[in-house]
Amino acid sequence: MSISPTTAMYLNQELAHERIRTLHEEAAQERLAGRIRSVQRARRQAERASRRLSSALARM
Repeated sequence: MSISPTTAMYLNQELAHERIRTLHEEAAQERLAGRIRSVQRARRQAERASRRLSSALARM
C-alpha cells in the first residue's frame, strides 16, 4: 500500500507543525523553570539577609 504524494506532503507538514509546537512548549517550560529558580534564589538571599539583620540587631 502506498500513499499519494499529496498525503505524504500533508503528513510531513503535520509532523513539522507538531515538532514546532513541542519545541515551543519545551521552551515555555524552560522559561518557567528559570523563573522558579530565580524566585527560589531571591528567597534564599532574602532569608540570609534577614538572619544577618536579626543577628546585627541582637548585638546592639
